[in-house]
Amino acid sequence: MSKKVLVVDDSPADLANLKSILMDAGCLVATASNGKDAVTIAKQEKPAAVFLDIVMPDMSGFEVCKALADDPSTKSIPVVFVSSKGEKADKVWGQMQGARGHIAKPFTAEQIIDQLKVVA
Repeated sequence: MSKKVLVVDDSPADLANLKSILMDAGCLVATASNGKDAVTIAKQEKPAAVFLDIVMPDMSGFEVCKALADDPSTKSIPVVFVSSKGEKADKVWGQMQGARGHIAKPFTAEQIIDQLKVVA
């Protein structure tokens, strides 16, 4: 059975790229282009993992990660940040919000697949 993965990014290009990589790896992919939708979809779909951008309008990836971690129905879903914010402080803060991984943009398909293998 295919793993269901949620990809969240406000950049249509990055969203399409991530979706393509994960579909090529045999995943079922749900997408969201903002944080509020990401939380709603994660609660409905219960994906095996969430690949999440940090810098987004309305709700940052950090806020989404914390909301998922604080909700009993979604707290076990691993979150991996995929972001242009690749500084050590961003990675540490992400871990503090409950993230299991961090991939800096620009990313490679190998980085995404390797991270998927680790978390899902």
